[in-house]
Amino acid sequence: MLKITPYLGILVLIVSIGGLWYPALGYFMLLIFAAIFLSSPFRGRWFCGNLCPRGSLVDFGVSKISKKRKIPDAFRSLWVRLPIFFLMMGFMGYRVASTIGGLNTFEKIGMIFVMMCLVTTSIAVLLGTFLSPRAWCSFCPMGTAQRFIGGNKYQLKLEKDKCVNCKKCEKVCPMQLKICQTGANPDCIKCGRCVSICPRDALHF
Repeated sequence: MLKITPYLGILVLIVSIGGLWYPALGYFMLLIFAAIFLSSPFRGRWFCGNLCPRGSLVDFGVSKISKKRKIPDAFRSLWVRLPIFFLMMGFMGYRVASTIGGLNTFEKIGMIFVMMCLVTTSIAVLLGTFLSPRAWCSFCPMGTAQRFIGGNKYQLKLEKDKCVNCKKCEKVCPMQLKICQTGANPDCIKCGRCVSICPRDALHF
């Protein structure tokens, strides 16, 4: 992860809460969307593990009170993730389209982004508290989009001849991936924790 990663969580709180009074803060979401779609073709879900404000919030804030249970396998299923993606994107698109042309369009569209940020952040915090910090990230629409755009890019490499199956990497993986079994995974968020903790230097990007 980057040095600034632990401090980015404050941004999602500023947009989610401050945006209720200053709707223009919602347009920060457009910068997030742009960063996601510019980086994912080259590094897959790298944004999730290094620059995502919500990811930072759950990793370094919610994790302190999380029950840290197993993330349900159903959360990772594309049968769950794709409907959620199309439902959320379709609803947001519909709300924006129906707002264009009316009064105070700029503020109203900003508020749509603010509410989307507030609702999804609330869900992420609840799931992070009662399940695992990154439970939301298992089916996050933007994470799903990054998986399809660049899931095979910048993959984690496992040198099996060096691996002693200590599973320290799996214990620190915020996404609870089976690193020792597969190494590469399109939902790896490239946070680098597994690489840092491996005692045999068997992992690298």
